[in-house]
This record gives sequence, structure tokens and C-alpha cells, in this order.
Amino acid sequence: MGGHAQAPRLMVLGAGTMGLGITSLAVGHGVPVTVVEVDQAKADRTPAAVAERLRMAQLMGALPAGRPHGELTVTASPAEGRDATAVVEAVTEDTPTKAKVLEAVAALTGAQVPLISNTSSIPIDELADCVDDPARLVGTHFMNPPYLIPTVEVIRGPRTGEPVMTAVTDLLRVLKRKPVVVGDGPGFVTSRVLHPMINDAIRVVQEGTATVEAVDALMQDCLGHRTGPLRTADLIGLDNLADSLRVLHQRTGDSRCAPCELLLKKVRDGHLGRKSGRGFYAYGKELA
Repeated sequence: MGGHAQAPRLMVLGAGTMGLGITSLAVGHGVPVTVVEVDQAKADRTPAAVAERLRMAQLMGALPAGRPHGELTVTASPAEGRDATAVVEAVTEDTPTKAKVLEAVAALTGAQVPLISNTSSIPIDELADCVDDPARLVGTHFMNPPYLIPTVEVIRGPRTGEPVMTAVTDLLRVLKRKPVVVGDGPGFVTSRVLHPMINDAIRVVQEGTATVEAVDALMQDCLGHRTGPLRTADLIGLDNLADSLRVLHQRTGDSRCAPCELLLKKVRDGHLGRKSGRGFYAYGKELA
């Protein structure tokens, strides 16, 4: 991307919660985005889901009003986004799945195009082996929803190159996001600290010590946690949280990271948080 020569064009791989959120952020700042989604039902919902997020973001003053939106293209074929200046991979938090899509897209795009894996827990260097040039790969951890949270954790893997770091910083500047660069490792900073804490909060509810509401009220009012751990869990997506905790448990051996039974039961029951309309709290309508 190099910064100033060409206007950014994104290819976003995956139209799940984070893919839609990152797409909406970019489109809202006038950046054209090609979303690659092989699930036809998800692909069909993408334009309406992005429009809804843009509406919410503008209502909350989180995106510039009156600025022309970037063009949105939705396709099943990564080849349609091959002219992108940066690729953001936002598929399931699963190493083989991420590795497969990154490998395919690396072969399609120019050697100077940064490959950005949006992940909450998988070490970037684990994914770097699947890419022809590991220097192209960098990690980001956008928080949900990306249009409301202005800081982005940027993960520099041991093999990430300087040009890619510059390109990602430039891209985040266009999106009015503040990068905080950290080193590689399971869960980086935010997930390594936050996810075991949320798991502990769920365990307290599971053991009958306190209600969901009591845990969140204490963490918010006494300890300054802005949303409370269980409301945060619903926002992350309980399935995503369980996946992230499994990665942390496997990579660190820390028993606090093994997803507790109440979390696993919620996932089995399809109560995944805000996106499904119900998690630790009920939200009414399902969010696409």
C-alpha cells in the first residue's frame, strides 16, 4: 500500500460479525470493500447488515455523516478482489481455516499487498508458514463493534516486515483508528488478560455465587469495567469466546482458560449473545 500513492481498497474475507463490522467501518470512511463470503445465505444478508451497521454508527456519531460511502461488492470469489491494496481475513477463529484462506489469497494478490489476519487469539507466526512471503502477514484485533472502538491491537509477528507495518498503520489512519502495536503470542494482550477473566466471571455464575446482573454491576461500578464481563461476552459472541479460550488453553496450558461448562452449554443451546438475540442477556431481535 505504501501510504500515499494509491487510495485504499479492501478485500475482507468472511461476512461474520467481525467481517461485517470491519467492512462497515471501511465503507463508512469512503473505502471500497470487496467482501468474499462462500455461504450464500450470509452473502445475501451482507448488504443489509452493513447498511444497518452504518445507520447505527451514524446515529451514534461514530462515522462521518455526509461523506460518500465506499462501494460494497459481495462475491464468493477472491479473484474479484485481486486489485485490493490490503486483505483483511476475518474467518472463524480456527488455525487451519484461516491458513487455507490466507494461502489462497496470498497467491492471488500482489507481493506488496499486506495480508491482515483479524484474530483474537491465534499467534500470527502460526499462520505465517502458510503464506509464500511471511513478511506480508500481520495481525489485527479489532474489538466489536469496530466502528465504536477507536483503538486496534496490531500484532507484529516475528517475521512481519516493516513495509507491512507501515501499510497497516496508514490504513488504520484512513479508518480513524489508533494502532497499539504488540508482540506475538497466544491471545496477545487483550484476549490473554480479558478472556480468562470473563471465563472466571461465568464460573462465578455457574457456581451460584452471584447472578449475571450482580457480577456485571460489581465489575462496572467497583472496578470500572465499562460494560461488565458478561455483557462483553455477549458482544464478543459466546461461540467466538469459547473458541478463543480453547486456543489459549491449548497454547498456554493455563487451566483458567479451559471454557467452563456454563459457557459451553450456552453455545450448545445456540445462545450465542447479541448476534443470536440471546446469551447471558436477552436482546430481542437477531442481529444479522
